[in-house]
Amino acid sequence: MKRLLGLLLFAMLLAPACGAERPNILFIMADDQAAWTTRYSGNRDAHTPNMDRLRSEGAWLTSSFVVTPVCSPSRAELMTSRYSSELKINDWIMPSETHGLPRDLPVWPKLLQAAGYRTGLIGKWHCGHTPELHPTHFGYSEFMGLLTGGCPTRGPTLEKNGRPQKFEGLAEDIFTDEALDFIQRHQAEPFALSLHFRAPHTAYLPVSDEDWAHFEGKTPGIPEEDGLDEARCEKVMREYLASVACVDRNLGRVLKRLDDLKLTEKTLVVYTSDHGYNVGHHGLHHKGNASWLLKNPPDSKYPNIPKGRRPNMFDTSMRLPTVVRWPGVVKPGATIAQTVTNLDWFPTLCEAAGATVPKDAVLRGRSIVPLLKGDSPAWNNDLYGEYNMRNGAKTQMRSYRTAEWKLMRDFANPGRAELYHLAQDPGETVNLIDSDRADARTAMKNLDARIAAMMQTLGDRPEAAP
Repeated sequence: MKRLLGLLLFAMLLAPACGAERPNILFIMADDQAAWTTRYSGNRDAHTPNMDRLRSEGAWLTSSFVVTPVCSPSRAELMTSRYSSELKINDWIMPSETHGLPRDLPVWPKLLQAAGYRTGLIGKWHCGHTPELHPTHFGYSEFMGLLTGGCPTRGPTLEKNGRPQKFEGLAEDIFTDEALDFIQRHQAEPFALSLHFRAPHTAYLPVSDEDWAHFEGKTPGIPEEDGLDEARCEKVMREYLASVACVDRNLGRVLKRLDDLKLTEKTLVVYTSDHGYNVGHHGLHHKGNASWLLKNPPDSKYPNIPKGRRPNMFDTSMRLPTVVRWPGVVKPGATIAQTVTNLDWFPTLCEAAGATVPKDAVLRGRSIVPLLKGDSPAWNNDLYGEYNMRNGAKTQMRSYRTAEWKLMRDFANPGRAELYHLAQDPGETVNLIDSDRADARTAMKNLDARIAAMMQTLGDRPEAAP
């Protein structure tokens, strides 16, 4: 009897935090999808019934952010729970570059693999494309997709079974076909599948006739910005939202397969993006490496930033559309307002899966399982961000965000800084960096100290004094 009790206790200790049966994990990440692109977030132009379904059946994380608003750094941060400056991945990795994700750091797919999960990555990798940086070296038992930053929307050449192959059809449909096959093949064992769509990254079109029908002939709403090239912005917005609808349609196919196989109740589903996006917001197009979307773009004041470019750390570039559905754990329709980041997925997924994290692992994120369970733990809602842009401009942007204030300093461009009073100006429209307001001066001093402390913690040296 004592032996039986001992075995039961041991099994309980090994079980994941929220139940004895380990959930399947389906981690779905879009590319370039902003938080404002969903119907559930209030965008009446969006067509996202399946994202809306996940929101109604799961929890919406309203303050979900990346800490670096561009592809490769954010994906590497997701894998390692470390900042891009620590990983030496400054910007998106170009096809001519040979660096990528450090192989000596722990990554969560490898830990889930060691815990007995069948792991797979379908879609975009972009953490290094040389043979030694292949996804299968980082815990993915199976890989199908693209190693670099992009592929044609239709008829892409993708890697499958270790070799490049030409495919017919839309890339998102192809990735989804592969995901359905993976789920079908591994339905009887714990699986952890990363499905990384390439949409709504440019080029947005073509999409299917079904996706385009929601937007053909329609004039979508666009941001109200002085000097905006409205005709161009409307065109971009229409095509961008159609690409989001393409992702949503394929999300519906994946959710249906879980339903059909009776896996819905056994599967933790995360839907998110690699960073945010601007379509006219702040007069910009794209993410942290944005370009102007104005009729007459201003001249640049800084030699490291060419005319036409607008590197930034705006919330629109960093905030994500994030929903988590976890039957039996997450209350349907819940809203989680605490600040979470892409650094948090490593410890969260390991805790959910009951995977052991090495004691000496340095993780900058924290598990959000207590938030998903509906608990109210003490939680620091501050956000530290960084972006060393190298492709198209040179920056060393560092930002610190609290509920009330946000400061950005660019150490590669002396004098370039932005201060926003989020409590009064959530849209970040009025830069108070030169204001003589006492509260602004106090906030700037406080946030400067916090940026300096984070840089010291990370061993991150400024390139030029502010």
